[in-house]
Amino acid sequence: MSAAVEIVTFVVSVMAVGVAAQVLADRLQIPSVLFLLLAGVLVGPEGFGLVRPSILGDALAGIVGLSVAIIVFEGAFHLHVNRLREAPRETIRLVTVGAAIGLLGTAVVVRYALGASWGLAFVVGALLVATGPTVITPIMAVVPVRDRVASTLETEGVVNDVTAAILALVTFENLLLGSGSLLSLVGTFTARLLLGIAVGLVVGAAVWYVLNHVDLSVENAPQNARLIVLAAALTAYGLAEVVAEQAGVAGALGSEAGIAAVAAAGFLLGNVELPYRDQIEQFKGDVTLVVLTFVFVTLASLLTVSDLVDLGVGGVLTVLAVALVVRPLLVLLCTIRGPFTLPERLYMSAIGPRGIIPASVATLFALELGPTNPQSSVLVGAVFLVIFATVVFEGGLARHIAQALNVIPLRAIVVGGGRVGQALADRLEDRGEDVVLVEANQETVEGLRQDGYSVHHGDGTDKAVLENAGATNAKVLAVATADDDVNLLVGQNAKNAFGIDTVVARVNDPDNEPAFEDLDIQAISSWMSVAWSMDNVIERPSIARWMTELDRTGDVQEVEVESGDVVGRTVADLQADLPEDCHLALLSRDGSNRLPHADDVLERGDHLTFIGRKPAVREALEYCDAL
Repeated sequence: MSAAVEIVTFVVSVMAVGVAAQVLADRLQIPSVLFLLLAGVLVGPEGFGLVRPSILGDALAGIVGLSVAIIVFEGAFHLHVNRLREAPRETIRLVTVGAAIGLLGTAVVVRYALGASWGLAFVVGALLVATGPTVITPIMAVVPVRDRVASTLETEGVVNDVTAAILALVTFENLLLGSGSLLSLVGTFTARLLLGIAVGLVVGAAVWYVLNHVDLSVENAPQNARLIVLAAALTAYGLAEVVAEQAGVAGALGSEAGIAAVAAAGFLLGNVELPYRDQIEQFKGDVTLVVLTFVFVTLASLLTVSDLVDLGVGGVLTVLAVALVVRPLLVLLCTIRGPFTLPERLYMSAIGPRGIIPASVATLFALELGPTNPQSSVLVGAVFLVIFATVVFEGGLARHIAQALNVIPLRAIVVGGGRVGQALADRLEDRGEDVVLVEANQETVEGLRQDGYSVHHGDGTDKAVLENAGATNAKVLAVATADDDVNLLVGQNAKNAFGIDTVVARVNDPDNEPAFEDLDIQAISSWMSVAWSMDNVIERPSIARWMTELDRTGDVQEVEVESGDVVGRTVADLQADLPEDCHLALLSRDGSNRLPHADDVLERGDHLTFIGRKPAVREALEYCDAL
């Protein structure tokens, strides 16, 4: 077979099995990385032999490096500052203290479980610090946990990808190859990291200026913007590597400063105003999907079964210790006294699959050490065994783990990002709901995102748009646009296509109210709401003032009795366990409401209405949910 035919067979095989893996993953709602790894083994030398990365020769490292740059850029581009504000302290701890615990813990495990030298153990430990957006983002796409959990895990993945790549390389050069001391390791790591960040910020700022101040031609402007952003990712990577080499901080294997550069450029561009953002994001997503498919399938095809089998019991112990001891320890320590609930902390402990950075850099190290070096097989075997095990079990079971821990919140969707929709989203978020706004106007979407709202761009009357916004996991959908026809169609889709129990719609024309009621959509009359508010001020001024004050510092919430630990208890027993500033104000049973009496026995299906100060009411709801 000629070299040209071999390369064509290689590319076609990789893309064919990669696309099949993506389709299968979407259908089964399982992260695609799992199927990509299995596909790589299937078509590699250990399987059908269709993919032999050796035909790429020395170009393989460069191709993989550029592909990884695009993947990291994509992950950083989606890290928005407003989302990071939900748990900033915990996120910083995870990427600093947590990374250090992961490095040291993994190194100790590898040293004693596999009998490796300390130098090799620290190289493996540095590599396995990285989780990465290639494995975390697909999981978050199919497991709709709260934004604070998703954003923290995604940020940890992007940042640790950068630090792990550079740290592993300098550790390899200074400890394993013995070319330097610990002090030089720290200095080289810092120099490469800061240089990469500086280059990335410069490239990102230049691209921002071009997109916002240079005429790209009206006809092809979106296409040109997409290509400029793609070129920016590749330029940041290549420029950082060149500058690092010229500055004398790069080693024989490069510097990996390019990874820091693409992360910095992606983060900067992801948090500034850009024209054609939606088109850019869609294009980048497609390109990333292609390179992700190529890299994972290609690197998985390099793996031989003997590399894993030769590790024996020590390899199994390494995986178990890394996944069940080191990861939970660092997460639980770094999230103490934070906004996360205990189930959320346990979920974050269970989700730490390793991704593309450990695989690609470990392969580079193995090539440098040579196939006859015993350290090479231990390095590749340990890293890939942890990758396979964590991706298969943590990635494949991510949704089941989330369901078992009950960390998938029921989402509230608000269609319409106007003043009414924003006000409603504010109130729902203030009560701890997971709220997504759906808005069709691009300019409005940009403004909402800048203000910190979670917004999905699209036409709310489109079922696919609602599904992408999380309608399959929504408990409430509210339609707040000024168009009754739109509101009616959205409400109908919510009821018929997604079976959402509570669908509330704004009704602007009194004549349209019966149409909403016929579809079992709760209609809220705009004119009547205003009339009620004005009547309260005129006829019941004290109540009106009380309601205004309540809205600022207090809260009224309702919860359904579902837990067997609540059923059978008296109101007096429950009230005794409630916070001081919270009271059970209403008991609803079988459609009737009444004031609760101390000796009333609670039944399954009862609805309890709590009133009091916001923190106390929230604590009461969490108390009832935890029982």
